[in-house]
Amino acid sequence: MKRAQLIGISVAGCAGLLSFFLMKGILGKPQTAKQIPVQVNATEVLVARADIPLGQIVDDNSFRWQTWPADATSPNFVTRAAGDSAIGNLSGSIARAPILAGEPVTRPKLIKAGDGGVLAAILPGGMRAISTKIKEETAAGRLILPNDHVDVILIRRMRNRSGGEDYVSDTLFRNVRVLAVGQQIETKEGKKAAEGAANTATLELTPRQAELLALANSMGDISLSLRSVADLNKEGAGPTAENDLNKDRGNAIRILRYGVKSRAYGVN
Repeated sequence: MKRAQLIGISVAGCAGLLSFFLMKGILGKPQTAKQIPVQVNATEVLVARADIPLGQIVDDNSFRWQTWPADATSPNFVTRAAGDSAIGNLSGSIARAPILAGEPVTRPKLIKAGDGGVLAAILPGGMRAISTKIKEETAAGRLILPNDHVDVILIRRMRNRSGGEDYVSDTLFRNVRVLAVGQQIETKEGKKAAEGAANTATLELTPRQAELLALANSMGDISLSLRSVADLNKEGAGPTAENDLNKDRGNAIRILRYGVKSRAYGVN
């Protein structure tokens, strides 16, 4: 082979190797994503800096401003447009509902001190809060907690036609919301039972039902029957009346032992 041919082959081989390495470097180089800025119509809303439990008094350190899409705001949100004094105006308010960290603050969830107590703040319009005595055997072993729903049962004595007394049970109300157990108005994290010293339960009733419960407390013993959470939406949103105390009705059983009438126990 001639010298000129050898030189040509060598030059071609070197050029081929150089092209190979150049293409490998280009193809192996990671592609950089191109970011295109998009203008979003945003505003600043007031959010909770940390979790705010029910009944807590808030201050200036309870809130912070957070950028928020303007299209996703609600009229109840506190926005920066309200001015920097918005935080100061809310300072000293009481949380009438729990607010999670980072959640936008809405005006209905806060009530100014002096506008009513915490219980009055969480009570829906038109409803009444009334308490009744409870003990372990009449409150599901103290496992009933705030925001549970219960049926209210009255156990009372009634004189029968023969002049004796019968024990009668009547379900007064169904699907009643428990507002508080003792002084506890919120279920604490990890709490599985009510406070051991709690001897009252505060229930949410209509004005007429509150009157009937006050009457029932003077007529006999009140028991609370805990309802399943699966039943809450089956009978409407509020408590329903089941029985009128003015009616002379009952469902008692008289027990005879050796021909002698003994105590009578009501059943549903």
